[in-house]
Amino acid sequence: MKISSHAVARMLGTWQEGPGPAHQRLSDRLRLLVLDGRLSLGAALPSERDLALALGTSRTTVGTAFRTLVEHGYLATQARTRATVRLPDDTTPQQPVRTDATTIDLSFAAPAAPVEILHAAFATALEQLPRHFDRHGYDRYGIAELREAVAGWYQRRGLPTRPDHILITNGAQHALALLTRVLVSPRDKVLIDHPTYPHAITTFTHARARPLPVAVTPAGWDTEQLRAAGSDANLAYLIPDFHNPTGMCMSTTVRRQLHLACPTVVDETMADLALGVADPEPLALHMPAAISIGSVSKSVWGGLRTGWIRALPSLLERVEKARPTTDLGTPVVEQLATAVLLNEHQTRRPKALQQLRTQQEALRRALAEHLPDVHAPQPAGGLTLWATFPQPVSSRLAAMAPDHGVTIAAGPRFGIGGAFERNIRLPYTLPPGQLARAIARLARAARAHARGATGTHTPPPLA
Repeated sequence: MKISSHAVARMLGTWQEGPGPAHQRLSDRLRLLVLDGRLSLGAALPSERDLALALGTSRTTVGTAFRTLVEHGYLATQARTRATVRLPDDTTPQQPVRTDATTIDLSFAAPAAPVEILHAAFATALEQLPRHFDRHGYDRYGIAELREAVAGWYQRRGLPTRPDHILITNGAQHALALLTRVLVSPRDKVLIDHPTYPHAITTFTHARARPLPVAVTPAGWDTEQLRAAGSDANLAYLIPDFHNPTGMCMSTTVRRQLHLACPTVVDETMADLALGVADPEPLALHMPAAISIGSVSKSVWGGLRTGWIRALPSLLERVEKARPTTDLGTPVVEQLATAVLLNEHQTRRPKALQQLRTQQEALRRALAEHLPDVHAPQPAGGLTLWATFPQPVSSRLAAMAPDHGVTIAAGPRFGIGGAFERNIRLPYTLPPGQLARAIARLARAARAHARGATGTHTPPPLA
């Protein structure tokens, strides 16, 4: 696979910033793109001349950077052919992220399981299970009990919803994948928040769609920009409720004014996680044609892989027909347990929200103590801070942080074109003491980086 010079330039982003000579900054940035998987193995890079033109730098700078990567085993070259991406033979630079008990994982934005609540929900589910035994268990729309419970969840939020507007999935990510299969064709343009959820970017990329990013700024969403982009897009994917990764919440004014010309998928996974603000209105209340997806993975527990799509029955019929190529339905016991949780209003628990506020405050205090130059606005809700560093060090810190006992999700994973190298997503889903230790370790990694240290760990999984 050949990669154009302009595509590589977009991935590199602001590679010119930072200490050291230009060729070193360029080789470091290209190496991180390889380690992060954004430059795939076997991909053929553009010529030194073409890349130099695209980057606005000298061919000597690019040539020196390429030779450094060849020496360290990240590029292979042959006469009269493009340099191709590879990994070192001994693969030591690709060491996996440490997973021992001493490492603190900040790559997952997910709450711990509410044990008693889950036990009670599954106990009730097991009592109800026998009434499903005379059925085959393969229901591509989902069981009636859960579809009714999800419809009730929307009704309580002020959005009239019938059970036939609901299709049950194996989580919100599965819901998005099914909708992408039905609604997106190769080369279609998909409007996305920028930054946005990394697995959504991956879903659209695998569908060979073209992301159309619209910035989520500190001021929030820009209605005019969204409308302009929506007029040129085939689909939009938005996270208006305690946005992942920034934690921002779309204002009521924007929700009422926002009417996009393209089909719009609204991710409501975080909708029950308001911290100190009023619960947001469903966007579909003002945009009736909006397609909503949700789950209980963030409001209850990530191990409960149950989600849903809310849409017109005509679209759900198309999704149901496309579904058998990947799965035949969601497990019945998990659906019954989720129905119990929704019916008993357990997705929005005051004690759990208060605990998140306490952990958020602990994380912000730790940043102020150990990384005072890092800016992390207080979000309206959700599970994460979107921290901004003074320098574009995000990918480099992620590659070396495991050596200091912490794993992090670098900012560029939440964007396209190498954006957000100054940002790191920091979840506050761990106990306060662990969060304080994690930030102290991250600060040690930042100091080591400032002294010239480097790392070679691959990016961790994230959620």
